Amino acid sequence: MVPLLADLAGHGGARFVELVQRLGISRDSLSRTLELARRAGWVMANPGHGHPLRPEHVLTAEGARLARRAAAIMAATAAATHPPEAFTRWSLPIVHVVHGGCSRFNEIARLLDPATPRAVSQGLAALRGRQLVARTVIDASPPAALYTLTPQGRALAEAIRPGRQTTNLSGQARP
Repeated sequence: MVPLLADLAGHGGARFVELVQRLGISRDSLSRTLELARRAGWVMANPGHGHPLRPEHVLTAEGARLARRAAAIMAATAAATHPPEAFTRWSLPIVHVVHGGCSRFNEIARLLDPATPRAVSQGLAALRGRQLVARTVIDASPPAALYTLTPQGRALAEAIRPGRQTTNLSGQARP
């Protein structure tokens, strides 16, 4: 959904075939995503008349607001050299939850209730592989693992949570 909203905002709308090519996803996947975005009220069919090459899909006012966040997320992932397909379905929610202060697996899984423990585990492993999340094992009885964001992970989290001080990818604060 994030790449779709960012693309529509960046191009002022788009035709279905253009979206398939630019996003690199299947027609079926794009159809389902557009339908979800329509039901959420973020995307609508272009109400205008005119040239046959006019965009078929445009953002609503709410979609345009969300698209600004989507563009910031896409810019943060691009700056960290992570393509959108590098993330699982639960990657961005996990980054959001860990940035909010949850550091233990069970806390993270509880806050992401619809996600299965396996999905959370795979999401954390993918984020660790991309150096966005760090895992520290505490030598206690029983042992525990704590998850924290790396500087790149914090930059991504701040793109997800606007209105806060941002950091660059080296982890230094910037205005």
